[in-house]
Amino acid sequence: MSYGQPAFDDRMSTVDFDVAERAHITVDSEVCRSCRTTDCVYACPAKLFVPTSDGGILFNYEQCFECGTCYQVCSGNGALSWTYPDGGHGVAFRKG
Repeated sequence: MSYGQPAFDDRMSTVDFDVAERAHITVDSEVCRSCRTTDCVYACPAKLFVPTSDGGILFNYEQCFECGTCYQVCSGNGALSWTYPDGGHGVAFRKG
């Protein structure tokens, strides 16, 4: 007997986000405006980076998986500042 892959919504129902007041990732929009690749937009598995009409990047940290992919692919020197969330906050996989 074979079981299929669980649906995305089913997987996400086991994830909990305890959002800290302080963002653990900050984006320097001025540096982002000179970026020609916007790799963070395509690489983020949670789709939290959104290009703005003026060439900057809007980032929403509240549902971040904390994987660090954005930091790894960012080619802009100083565009992203990434740390782990404050103690006790962040993403918790397999809640319940």
